[in-house]
Amino acid sequence: MAANATAATPSTTAARTPNKGLRWLRRNIITLAGLTTLAYLVLPNVIVMVFSFNKPNGRFNYQWQRFSTDAWTDPCGVADLCGSLGLSLQIAVWATVGATVLGTMIAFALARYRFRARAGVNTLIFLPMAMPEVVMAASLATLFLNMGIQFGFWTILIAHIMFCLSFVVTAVKARVMSMDPRLEQAAQDLYASPVQTFLRVTLPIAAPGIASGALLSFALSFDDFIITNFNAGSTVTFPMFVWGSAQRGTPVQINVIGTAMFLVAVLCVVVGQLAGKRRKRS
Repeated sequence: MAANATAATPSTTAARTPNKGLRWLRRNIITLAGLTTLAYLVLPNVIVMVFSFNKPNGRFNYQWQRFSTDAWTDPCGVADLCGSLGLSLQIAVWATVGATVLGTMIAFALARYRFRARAGVNTLIFLPMAMPEVVMAASLATLFLNMGIQFGFWTILIAHIMFCLSFVVTAVKARVMSMDPRLEQAAQDLYASPVQTFLRVTLPIAAPGIASGALLSFALSFDDFIITNFNAGSTVTFPMFVWGSAQRGTPVQINVIGTAMFLVAVLCVVVGQLAGKRRKRS
């Protein structure tokens, strides 16, 4: 009886001991989930990048035929492609400037001052983020029609500033509310004027929130299709050009432009991360 009990002890201990593979999986489950999600997000960009070197036999660039760099050597070979791209970049830049300036002022007003309509303004600011884009697009189109404004560049720009404004206010307001007011009080105690306090203390602290709001506005404005389609008239931006080309045959140059923009975005992120690490070291 004692021998049997002694013999069963190692097997019982082994059964209770977790498997090494299971323990490794438990330790790295979050990392694996993150890498899987990242791969799922990056996979479409990789496919676009690969098909930018394709040379299809027909109009549609949906099946791989043979390797070619013709589209990279002539990215503007398709009529109106670069024109629509330049127009989208121009609208995105001006929409970013307008939304960033207005959104920063609104964020400071909501975070620093108390007034009667403050709660209502907060609600109105978040409405464009909560409601579907098609609702805002139809509302703006109705407004422009009732005012007799001709659809085109300016209606697109106004519409983009309107829906980008909420994102800027949210980013800047969160940064301003986390600021330590004693820093500004210390600057005032050192005889700094209100302008000097804002430029040398307040603005540098709020700069990351302003920058994030501006970058988000640029990305949203350049990528928008629904609101632009309702308020563009005969004006064609790059997303509208891509949508129209998809019905007739997507040229390879669209993949080239998408790949170039993806690489530029990745480069900006890498440069930002390296700059942040150098600041921490110094």
